[in-house]
Amino acid sequence: MSQHTLSVLVENKPGVLARIAGLFSRRGFNIHSLAVGETEHPEISRITVVVDVEGLPLEQVTKQLNKLVEVLKVVELDATAVQRQVMLIKVRADSATRSQVLELVQLFRAKVVDVASESVTIEATGHAEKLEALLGVLEPYGVRELVQSGLVAIGRGPRSITDRALRGA
Repeated sequence: MSQHTLSVLVENKPGVLARIAGLFSRRGFNIHSLAVGETEHPEISRITVVVDVEGLPLEQVTKQLNKLVEVLKVVELDATAVQRQVMLIKVRADSATRSQVLELVQLFRAKVVDVASESVTIEATGHAEKLEALLGVLEPYGVRELVQSGLVAIGRGPRSITDRALRGA
């Protein structure tokens, strides 16, 4: 199966996310990542969904998404889109290992957002590969807790799918 990233603009109303997720679920597609938030227009939300599918079913799902009343626009984003995830990692770091952990944090251009006597919490943003690499070098120190966002993505260049959706293009 291949992964596809869809940017879905929807009316910012209760129940819309459940209807979208249900559409994927009913067709047996695995949602790999899901992120939702308001756009620059408070009445519109953007759902960024990464799904594991093959070519033809994705086209069918896209058509079915477009049939939902609350869906304003569906765009498949390609590999050139700007894509990011956020990860928070709580790592064991006592006085003996703290300087080594802080060095790794700087190397990956991440930042420390909390320090305790036995741990540090790190915030990292970037591509999944970067975050996995950071996690890999931190694991020997002991990852106590991990949380990550879904993928967020936006197309490159001056065009805006929000503007196109509002114009009905």
